Amino acid sequence: MNTDLAFRPVRDADLPSICTFARSAEELYFLAPRARFPLDVDQLATSIAQRSDSRVVCRGDQVRAFANIYKREQGACYVGNVAVAPQARRQGVARFLMQQMARLASARYAASELRVSCFNRNTAGLLLYSRLGYTPFALEERLDGQQQPIVLIHLRLPLAAT
Repeated sequence: MNTDLAFRPVRDADLPSICTFARSAEELYFLAPRARFPLDVDQLATSIAQRSDSRVVCRGDQVRAFANIYKREQGACYVGNVAVAPQARRQGVARFLMQQMARLASARYAASELRVSCFNRNTAGLLLYSRLGYTPFALEERLDGQQQPIVLIHLRLPLAAT
């Protein structure tokens, strides 16, 4: 299905494109709750430096999606900073990204489970994860950027043994 997509490690030259993925403060909050809108290269580079396995999905020479692993424990890899370029949404790019992150976690870390967290207001993200087979296992109460209650839903996907 998406044979025109490539999955590779992030490069410094990709950062300006990734910074354009969040079109609003709310979208940026879903991507990186501690970041300030608009996202800039310095904020993104700092986040990447604190994480591992930052990857992009490209169509041709255009970066279309981004994610990384922010924690590994007890056989689980936690994927974060999941973002898709606005012009690439609803085209299977996020599905491809998450499938590739699952393969990476399984192959590189022998992970038996992939975990993601998604805010309750991020309907597109919740629908994506549900379609991919992720199930909720915990809820965490947070305050959003306006200090209003929001729920962070933690989801998991068992990975097939290889």
